[in-house]
Amino acid sequence: MLAAFRADVFKAAVRNLASASRAALEANGLTASQVDWVVAHQANYRIIQGVSQRCEIPMERFYMNIHKYGNTSSASIPIALDEALEEGKIKPGQNILMSALGAGISWGSALVRW
Repeated sequence: MLAAFRADVFKAAVRNLASASRAALEANGLTASQVDWVVAHQANYRIIQGVSQRCEIPMERFYMNIHKYGNTSSASIPIALDEALEEGKIKPGQNILMSALGAGISWGSALVRW
């Protein structure tokens, strides 16, 4: 029973994060190829891979730090964004897609030109 619930949550996470990400791109008149970096909620590597595949954005453009901290919940995007900036990966004028999933299966995305 628990395994089925986890599978359902995983599927919903991938589906909703990808949908929200595509909606943010569409609302801003951009395509996936115009995204320089994706700074996503670092809940699960497989979820991020699924979003990458559904949105057709290569994993190389996803800033990842889950391997260092695990799931840092609502702090994952700010931590990852700060690290990407400190490392000089994000540069002025780049398009940054942020996408998160929260408790209660809420989700959202934002597209920012840095």
